Amino acid sequence: MAFKYIRMALAVAGLGMAASMAAAQSYEPENPECIAPANPGGGWDFTCRQVGKSLQDLGLISKTMQVVNLAGGGGGVAFAEVVNKRNDDNDLIVAASSATATRLAQGAYPGNTMDQVRWLATIGADYGVIAVAADSPVQTLPELLDQIKADPTAVSIAGGSAVGGWDHLKVLIAANAYGIEDVRSVKYIAFDGGGEAVTQLLAGSVQAFTGDISEAKGFVDSGDIRVIAVLSPERLPGEFADFPTAKEQGVDAIGANWRGFYAPGGMSDEAYNAWVSKIAELYASDEWKEVMAANGLAPLDLQGDEFQAFVADSVAKIQAISREIGIIK
Repeated sequence: MAFKYIRMALAVAGLGMAASMAAAQSYEPENPECIAPANPGGGWDFTCRQVGKSLQDLGLISKTMQVVNLAGGGGGVAFAEVVNKRNDDNDLIVAASSATATRLAQGAYPGNTMDQVRWLATIGADYGVIAVAADSPVQTLPELLDQIKADPTAVSIAGGSAVGGWDHLKVLIAANAYGIEDVRSVKYIAFDGGGEAVTQLLAGSVQAFTGDISEAKGFVDSGDIRVIAVLSPERLPGEFADFPTAKEQGVDAIGANWRGFYAPGGMSDEAYNAWVSKIAELYASDEWKEVMAANGLAPLDLQGDEFQAFVADSVAKIQAISREIGIIK
């Protein structure tokens, strides 16, 4: 299972395909809004706020992007809101990631499928991390996994996705790669967003955190947490170079979390093409390259139909992984 997953994750992280930029559209959002399907402080919140700010800085939208945090169900509350109540809203975009594809793959949004919305574009890929509180005695990923092997009930790991979601899967993949036979014994506790999960770690309620580089960075900078493993093929560049990979510690686990947006299924073609074009122009900008470098985002450049096909492929592959580790039948 681990090798099958690694091939998938490498494909996700390595896709540097430059999709042709859609022609500029005349549509201009009157009241641009981005839903972050989690509480403030996590990766979806970062996606909405940073992209909204950069779009305005670059003159790609003329008004401030309103960010609405709509937590619940690992993104399910926001998905249902868009499908059922805002299906034709041309001004609305929603932050999404591998976590969204994971929940859709597992049928965790009751009655909803990926085809009920329109997939816009990616803004990069965010590598997974496993971290502990700065004062934790645990220094390495093998130490943490050895503790789980010895007594799974003694170690709780917090994440910002629902049980069976992307943050949960990353830990299970690492445990599987380390030889923990029954990965379902790993004690994972779900919170509404990475920020809340880190808060529980700092409170001592859990022993470790699973999330992504962009979620962890602020807490690392403040000295609150310590990253014990990045789930990347090799060490990340720049200020992230000090973070050890799981692979170099003998745990052959890789996890890349794409970040991007979907839009309501009934959005007009004019509005859809305009949003795709705006996000593509943002991605190509020097300003966004700086944001990516500062937040540990790896290249992933997909827009429109190409992104729609990519999400469909991701959902299919995650279904296969989830069956393999017993998350779904």
